[in-house]
Amino acid sequence: MGIEHRSTIPATADDVFAWHERPGAFQRLLPPWMPGTIRREAESLRDGRAELALPGGQVWVAQHDPAGYQPGRAFVDERVPGGLASAALTPVRWRHEHRVEPHGAAAIMIDRVDTQAGSRLLRPMFVYRHRQLADDLARHRELGALPMTVAMTGASGLIGTALAAFLTTGGHRVVRLVRHEPGAGERWWDPDAPARDLLEGVDALVHLAGASIFGRFGDDHRRRIRDSRIGPTRRLAELAAAAGLRAFVAASAIGRYGDDRGDEPLTEASGAGDGFLAEVTVDWEADADPAAEGGVRTALIRTGLVQTPRGGVLQVLRPLYQAGLGGPLAGGRHWQSWIDLDDLVDIYARALVDERMSGPINAVAPEPVRQRDYASTLAAVLHRPALLPTPALGPRVLLGEGGMRELALANQRVLPARLEELGHRFRRPGLEEALRHQLGRMRAAGR
Repeated sequence: MGIEHRSTIPATADDVFAWHERPGAFQRLLPPWMPGTIRREAESLRDGRAELALPGGQVWVAQHDPAGYQPGRAFVDERVPGGLASAALTPVRWRHEHRVEPHGAAAIMIDRVDTQAGSRLLRPMFVYRHRQLADDLARHRELGALPMTVAMTGASGLIGTALAAFLTTGGHRVVRLVRHEPGAGERWWDPDAPARDLLEGVDALVHLAGASIFGRFGDDHRRRIRDSRIGPTRRLAELAAAAGLRAFVAASAIGRYGDDRGDEPLTEASGAGDGFLAEVTVDWEADADPAAEGGVRTALIRTGLVQTPRGGVLQVLRPLYQAGLGGPLAGGRHWQSWIDLDDLVDIYARALVDERMSGPINAVAPEPVRQRDYASTLAAVLHRPALLPTPALGPRVLLGEGGMRELALANQRVLPARLEELGHRFRRPGLEEALRHQLGRMRAAGR
């Protein structure tokens, strides 16, 4: 039993192996539809140890075997006991050889796993991993940037986790700005009074922190949303200007365009809309002005509905659709402007290094869809029906009247006009391709 999976990667064998050696590689290769979060990455492919926290309090411990290590060509990890925390995994056998072989100007990536599980179960994981590897290496070549030191707020969140891993596998250093006792690679950040030397030795800043907008739109929730954005962003922008950073890249949202713009195509030049989120976003973006006024190139990433089963709308909808309970929401005529998580990571990374990336940037795929089309596409990818129309009552109960209107039923046909002007290449511009990649449902013929 087990599997051998191989792919041609359009990069040199040395570059492929070096990518695996850098921090963040394990995170970038972890399929998002699989359970588990990384507790520890191996410090060395020769003899390091990695740990993956699984549901039920279990921990998968992978020990690298020095006997299988060949510099630049191969490394081996094996599941080993980890005490009581891995007791339930005792029957599982897992020995994984990763091999990289030169193939002209390219490389052959080979994964061989000795385990009780068969290839039908494991194949989607390795299809995903090899595609992630090839796509990430290609994007790093396109960016072609010298190594930078990037400070980041919100680095432990959904977007921050993926972006930090992408940057470190590209050879950049990420300094995480945290609000707890800092550890290695971290600095303590007080949003109300950041230290004057917070950005010392930093080239650029990515500001992602902010309370989640998902929840019932009561007074307390609205206050958290606003207070976590308005004020902290301005103070960081002032620090960025004082430090003379190369770039200040700040999160924003397509909520700026309001909750219902009908069929109007919305570009970065479109005016702000109505509603609480639109008002907050206008003030949020204005808080970044001190950086731009201080000569720091400033990019505002207006993000659409992020597609990943690890968070956001797809995390909520996936179990419903798998159970055959999915369908168009409240008629399904409203527009949904979405973005694949890896495409969003690419946009943030490009904003750090591309001097043309400044001002508002619509971080959405070039093909927005109506909600009924989103429903039918997700159902088809999961091989389930989408016949049960979902009434507005459910979102109204979960989010309140305001949250339902501004989140679940928001009607925004947003286009990435600025990115298209710059000739930006999306990894997954179409919804079906994005959902298949994120859910491990890639078609058999080709990747």
